[in-house]
Amino acid sequence: MKKRIAVFASGSGSDFQSVIDANEREKFCEISLLIASKDGIGAIERAKKHGIQTAVFAKSDYPDLETLYSELTYLLNLHRVDYLVLAGWLKIIPASFIETFRDRIINIHPSLIPAFCGAGYYGIKVHRAVIEYGAKYSGCTVHFVDEVPDGGAIIAQAAVAVDDGDTPESLQAKILEEEHRLLPYCVEKLCRGLIEKQDRKVIIK
Repeated sequence: MKKRIAVFASGSGSDFQSVIDANEREKFCEISLLIASKDGIGAIERAKKHGIQTAVFAKSDYPDLETLYSELTYLLNLHRVDYLVLAGWLKIIPASFIETFRDRIINIHPSLIPAFCGAGYYGIKVHRAVIEYGAKYSGCTVHFVDEVPDGGAIIAQAAVAVDDGDTPESLQAKILEEEHRLLPYCVEKLCRGLIEKQDRKVIIK
């Protein structure tokens, strides 16, 4: 039986789309749910187009994050979801939720962790910081999620050169191409049982 995943998104959903496309070619998992952080985002339209059920968990609809994630946990368990894939999820995740799904949550971040990551580093801000710092390479990282923002064990990374004429936007576009290859690759390996985690060391079989 194929593993069931839920994809979490807060924006256009291009990383989400990359997983959909790869799975339609290879059928390595069942995408059970899209979890959206608000109504009206592009990821929801992508889910509708592919017949994927969507649930919106907006912060404004709940008294606190613990309540939001408690109800989200109930939904994920109801759908027997095996793995959670954060593909541009910008909402804070409480420790209680991480503990419930320990080693079952992965995230993609648009830099080479441990550089340019953690609190405040998201979206175009990451690429702007890379260029301002004068880094020669950047890229993207897929990692397990733990209580430290962007601090979980690294599964895989892809690097790109930062060219002299790069802007934050052009660097973002280059890295996004790598994200669209790396995230489906990692999701497939995870769902096929080909990722082994030993503390901080991750082996891809």
